[in-house]
Amino acid sequence: MHALWRPRMEGREHVPTHGPAIIASNHLSVLDSFFMPAVVPRMVRFVAKKEYFSGNPVVAAWMRSMGAMEIDRENVSAAQDMLDAAVEVLKAGELFGIYPEGTRSPDGRLYRGKVGVAWLTLTTGAPVVPVAMLGTQKVLPPGASVPRLHSIGVRFGEPMTFTGDAGSARDRRRVTDEVMVAIQRLSGQEYVPRYGASVKGAGEAGV
Repeated sequence: MHALWRPRMEGREHVPTHGPAIIASNHLSVLDSFFMPAVVPRMVRFVAKKEYFSGNPVVAAWMRSMGAMEIDRENVSAAQDMLDAAVEVLKAGELFGIYPEGTRSPDGRLYRGKVGVAWLTLTTGAPVVPVAMLGTQKVLPPGASVPRLHSIGVRFGEPMTFTGDAGSARDRRRVTDEVMVAIQRLSGQEYVPRYGASVKGAGEAGV
């Protein structure tokens, strides 16, 4: 990763050297889960769809070595299963990576965050470190199967701590929006107040 793409890193000192933290990033490429953990001095645990573990054996081995945890996204309880797994990771004092948008950006813009990141920080008390991935969508554009050489960057922001009630929809929305504002400031992306999945669905339906 370092030899081929030479990622530019900014603010890596904001990642805590010990204890739990939530690494909340924008999501431009399937390679984000490879690039970002590669520049963090501690293991970052992610959840990844089970297809990554049952397809290409090289990809599966890489995912496991990077600390990724398998999840069945077709399961009706997948979202809660992911959050429960994240709580255990954070209770163990580890780093947990999450993409608040819930899906890759369909067009490079930053979309509305889902409230799971807020539930996690309000439930566990772990700080949130906002992260911006830069240029990763140009390494593996949609539809491409072979990564290209292109400069990329990873920009970390200062840890954020929050107060509120994890059971309050208003508090979850407020915290999530604050996290997305921090990510947008780091990435410089245009913000879209819609969920990325709804935009993808509209495009697939020809709307």
